[in-house]
Amino acid sequence: MLKLLKLEYYKNLNYRPFKVFTILYFAILIALLFIGLAEFTIFGSTINFKEQGMYDFPAIWNFTTWTVALLKIFLGLIIVFSISQEFSNRMFKQNTIDGLSREEFIGSKLITITIFTVISTIVVSAITMYLGFQYSKTTESAQVYAEIFFIGNYFLKLFTFFCFFMFLSILLRKSIFVFLAFFALWVVELIVGGIETFAKVSGMQGPQRNEILQNDFFFSRLLPLESMSSLIPSPVIRLNMAKAMGLKYEFTYPTESLIACLVWCAIFIVGSYWILKKRDW
Repeated sequence: MLKLLKLEYYKNLNYRPFKVFTILYFAILIALLFIGLAEFTIFGSTINFKEQGMYDFPAIWNFTTWTVALLKIFLGLIIVFSISQEFSNRMFKQNTIDGLSREEFIGSKLITITIFTVISTIVVSAITMYLGFQYSKTTESAQVYAEIFFIGNYFLKLFTFFCFFMFLSILLRKSIFVFLAFFALWVVELIVGGIETFAKVSGMQGPQRNEILQNDFFFSRLLPLESMSSLIPSPVIRLNMAKAMGLKYEFTYPTESLIACLVWCAIFIVGSYWILKKRDW
């Protein structure tokens, strides 16, 4: 493992986009976690997310993980550029000539993915705890740790997303094709989800419609991007102004999405290895 870690370190140390996007990601991540301390004017009304309950335990775990997960594309860019440049510069072929096996190549990329995911998760956890203890209305132990499972969901969401980009990068080799494929899959999942939702709730109204949307099984939620997204639901409905409008927050742990993400992780890793073994590079 130490050998693979050193190999990845020396490869990426001199690769400028890797350093730029890494610094950019963590800078924006930290700034975004503190966004609730600022005031925003929307349609003439001043909104302070801290006063809206963004930093209150236990909801803060939902708010912070959902917010920073929006930035995962930055780390995804790092993964894509790092792998794509190995094929475009023929580094992979040279490494295999020098004795690097397919298993070691996949292992080195998984180490990089794991390190990024772990560091990101630790940073989010530490800042969430700090902000919570600074600004939450309650710091009772039961409330502080009631929804800490969102951190685990965040870790799995990032790891699955990066494995997905690793798979696309090895499959397509060109970064532009990777992003086109990502966008195409996103559109396809939106269409599939829209069709399935329309078919299930067509003709229904009121509570029955909402119950179907929240509790019924949707095949689209097992698709790669949707299963990742479902791990951390949007916390907007938990804001105080949403509660004042009569909106009620209801959450059922997305066990099916968690299982789907684990399965997709395995598919992406095994698929990446299979492609490397089958292709004549």
